[in-house]
Amino acid sequence: MSQQSDQQSDQLSPPRGLLAVLAAAAFWIFVQIFMIAPILPRLAEAFATSPGYVGLAVPAYLVPYGAMTLLWGPLSDRVGRRPVILGSLTAFIALTAATALVDTAGAFIGLRVATAIGASGVVPIALTLIGDLFPYQRRGRALGWLFGGMAGGIAVGSAGGALGEPLLGWPGLFFTAAAGGVLLLVAALAVLPATPRPATVPPARAVASGYAALLGTVRSRRTYGYVLINAVLQSGVYTWLGVYLAQRFGLSELGIGLTLLGYGIPGFLLGPLIGRVADRYGRAHLIPAGVAVGGACALALAAPLPLLAVQFAIITLSLGYDMTQPPLGGIVTDLPGNRGQAMGLNVFTLFTGLGLGSLAFQALLLAGFPVAFAVFGLAALLAAALATPLFRDERPRTETTA
Repeated sequence: MSQQSDQQSDQLSPPRGLLAVLAAAAFWIFVQIFMIAPILPRLAEAFATSPGYVGLAVPAYLVPYGAMTLLWGPLSDRVGRRPVILGSLTAFIALTAATALVDTAGAFIGLRVATAIGASGVVPIALTLIGDLFPYQRRGRALGWLFGGMAGGIAVGSAGGALGEPLLGWPGLFFTAAAGGVLLLVAALAVLPATPRPATVPPARAVASGYAALLGTVRSRRTYGYVLINAVLQSGVYTWLGVYLAQRFGLSELGIGLTLLGYGIPGFLLGPLIGRVADRYGRAHLIPAGVAVGGACALALAAPLPLLAVQFAIITLSLGYDMTQPPLGGIVTDLPGNRGQAMGLNVFTLFTGLGLGSLAFQALLLAGFPVAFAVFGLAALLAAALATPLFRDERPRTETTA
């Protein structure tokens, strides 16, 4: 653990209710991210344009979201975690409400870019704050709550967009998201602690050298490498499940949303438990097993399964993600150097992988869904086999060794 990490863990203790507020914030932000995909046809109709054009709102959010974390992390190292989280949450509220007022696809996409830039400081810096407050040997459970919130947000957002749009209209969805953000801001003002600032602030040029130093160890490179690999594999399969379900089973947007609802259930229910397993038994076996589970699900989807079996495979695919990304995030919080930069690079790598996975799977779709699923599944199983020796040293620690 870095000297900065040791000092902060010694000086600070988690306030009561902090984990609940941070997990709720992660849940709500991911709800508004993933409620877009099921309502793309309705948005295209409202803006009198094609689904393909308004669909650019999805990468228009993901790409700047990931890029901005490279700036939020170092900023939080300089000014503290509290002001960054509160400021980013305030921007989320204002920009989400403003999105409900637009009347053109171009303005909608532009505000999605702006919202990604403004809101991208909440979840990554919340993860960083957990690294500040919880020692490594008890950090997995705390991170599990946040990743469980994200998984629940994916599930509820995917289904909630489809179910809520006929009742509230698409502007009502965004107003509701903004209203929920207000409640979160009030709660965050009450529980977020003021983390100490460094005694001396390094020059701005040190940020670039800090990122280079983060990749200077074998542990860092393999961790970030598997964050990227896991994101590519999960995103490639998940992003195109809606199209697959529509083509294979003729499901409507509502049916697709309800089917995809299962994707976030394991993380929402089991996130803290998986984190506790990581704390107790280490991450050496958990990470390879999670990648292998994802690969097995992709291979299963390559077969002509009935709809119920497909839904089970989707739920299990989500479990594979929950067994990998939170443990990898726990390792990131333990890397040497400034923790804000480390987590910023983690989220940047994650969202880059999400985008690349979608593009790679789309390219393979020229050969059909069975081929694309099979290629991704075999690649995941190979990555799982390689992960076994690579992560063999990620064993549990005692209070003394930590």
